[in-house]
Amino acid sequence: MSETHVGELVELLELERLEDNLFRGQSRDIGTRFVFGGQVLGQALSAAQRTVDAKREAHSLHAYFLRAGDINAPIVYSVERTRDGGSFSSRRVVAIQHGQPILNGSISFQEPETGYEHQMTMPEVPAPEDIEPMHAMNAEQVAKLPEKTQRWLGINGPFEFRHVWPRDELRPAKRPPYQHIWFRLTAPIEDTQSLHQALLAYASDFHLIGTATLPHGISYLTRNMQMASLDHALWFHRPFRIDEWLLYSFDSPTSQGARGLARGMIYTRDGRLVASTAQEGLIRVRPD
Repeated sequence: MSETHVGELVELLELERLEDNLFRGQSRDIGTRFVFGGQVLGQALSAAQRTVDAKREAHSLHAYFLRAGDINAPIVYSVERTRDGGSFSSRRVVAIQHGQPILNGSISFQEPETGYEHQMTMPEVPAPEDIEPMHAMNAEQVAKLPEKTQRWLGINGPFEFRHVWPRDELRPAKRPPYQHIWFRLTAPIEDTQSLHQALLAYASDFHLIGTATLPHGISYLTRNMQMASLDHALWFHRPFRIDEWLLYSFDSPTSQGARGLARGMIYTRDGRLVASTAQEGLIRVRPD
């Protein structure tokens, strides 16, 4: 079953080429009301990758989510070849549905190069094998939730997550605005760094803005809660494999104005910092 879900996700990122700079992708219903933001990020990166020399790898991605995506309609990705320099390439990507942009993104690529190196030290946390796998909610709890949410919680997805500090999303307690989560793809894939990067772009949207809810004792399951990603930034630092354990270390320095800011650093289990993220999201309680 794991291999099936992983295969479906890899296929989701293998876009149909309509023209030199035009691609079409499908959507996968994972139980969210609209298209999962990570899917659009991963597909946008995949589209840009297919217009760049294979020797150049993505090092940064910056995107704005403009509209909610329709899960029942394909998404067209228009790539603008902004610049190809001596060692860097820049691409602008617009994701379009029903004639309107749902995401604007800029992605930069670089040929591998050596230089000075330093990094932040990985937090000291238990190894993934020492953490209990996530347990599904009991049937009585699940029955009280909307159908889409039930599918989101019950699906055996392509990624496995192990929370260093688990919490009850139905009855979340207030706690400091940081968390650590181990994750990995549940089946091995080919050794192509561009594919591993696109899959990390997909996974990087999980749990990120949720970190900004921790001090307030709320979650995406809180009644009348409206949460949505507004923008997303992702930097790739070093090679990695998405099918091996990675530690996602999050913090949220501020929330205000119905918006929360969250940041993340992603490490291999031997402590190499391979990627960093930042995201601002909408956190709004709607009136009855």
